[in-house]
Amino acid sequence: MEYILALVIIVIFTKVAGHLAVMIGQPSVLGKLIAGILVGPAVLGWVEPNEFIGHFAEIGVLLLMFIAGLETDLEQLKANWKSAVAVALGGIVLPLIGGYGVAIALGLSQTEALFMGLLLCATSVSISVQALKEMDKLSSREGTTILGAAVVDDIVVVILLAIMMSFLGTGGESVSIPLLIGKKVIFFAVIAVASIWLVPLIMKLAAKLKVTEAIMNGAIVLCLGFAYFAEWLGVAGIIGSFAAGIAISQTKFRKEVEHRVEPITYTLFVPVFFVSIGLNITFDGLGEQVWFMVLLSIVAIITKLIGCGFGARITGFSMKSSLVIGAGMISRGEVALIIASSGLASGLLPQQYFTSVVLVVIVTTLVTPPLLKMLFSGSSNEPVKAQQGTTLNQ
Repeated sequence: MEYILALVIIVIFTKVAGHLAVMIGQPSVLGKLIAGILVGPAVLGWVEPNEFIGHFAEIGVLLLMFIAGLETDLEQLKANWKSAVAVALGGIVLPLIGGYGVAIALGLSQTEALFMGLLLCATSVSISVQALKEMDKLSSREGTTILGAAVVDDIVVVILLAIMMSFLGTGGESVSIPLLIGKKVIFFAVIAVASIWLVPLIMKLAAKLKVTEAIMNGAIVLCLGFAYFAEWLGVAGIIGSFAAGIAISQTKFRKEVEHRVEPITYTLFVPVFFVSIGLNITFDGLGEQVWFMVLLSIVAIITKLIGCGFGARITGFSMKSSLVIGAGMISRGEVALIIASSGLASGLLPQQYFTSVVLVVIVTTLVTPPLLKMLFSGSSNEPVKAQQGTTLNQ
């Protein structure tokens, strides 16, 4: 029954911490992330990371990105695809160079330094999505560009990781690069066809069923099904659930699904996801690597901010909006944690640096919400559509 107590603690701490964060003018997501650190092994030790928490958190982030898809303006996403590509590439090149340079300066080998640079290329916008939702900016031009850039970033980084593990890894299996790229192409082709033909059909069939919450059942099946299909073909599950949300947003069931999925998501699953990030922190034996963490954290933040911001600037965004987009791409989140684990298994990331790298990832995640809040405050951004059915500071 320990998992029941863990859920009680998580829900109480995330809601209280989120409320306190809002009271001091910060996004509630910042308080929820800090709550994870407080209740986890690093401070109080009331909640331990385990398989149960991990599965709950995974569902939480999938539902969070599903909601982001439901609220995304598809036409604006299409209109900003050039900016999204430029932002993603800027956010890969500069962090790769920066991470490599810091690692070489601190005495790591060429191979280890390349992997460290690749690790900093990762982006997870799940935290940014929640911060943008709280500020009613998710459907702004900046918000849709961040989401589009995250998709491109995921594809490029996964391919680069596969190449690196194939040629430089010592513990991983050989990967066929053409096969990897082919899987990505197949994924997007199948998703495009399914979004046009299959999704509307499933939702219409679900609506005819004489059972409770049939439409929501259909939506959840599509969300998790798309996520599973994405993972199966080597694409992040959050991209699949995001695509499912976009597909359903083009049907007449959009508002009903959005209205019903948010209570499920924010009551339990998303709080567990936020806390799970903080549970990865431990301060044991880090004294000798303080400067490594400080330098890598600074480089991780600045290179994404400048690299992605530059990509936005050269494609027509104002300086203020470019910085907003750069800030929205800073969080490495669960994507970088997965890459770090892969690097550890393949011998590309030294064991003694693993915990420090995890802490750097956490720092980038904690920095993102307040930085977005600060940059959006008082900015003259593009007009923002009202978010129907969105509850702020959830």
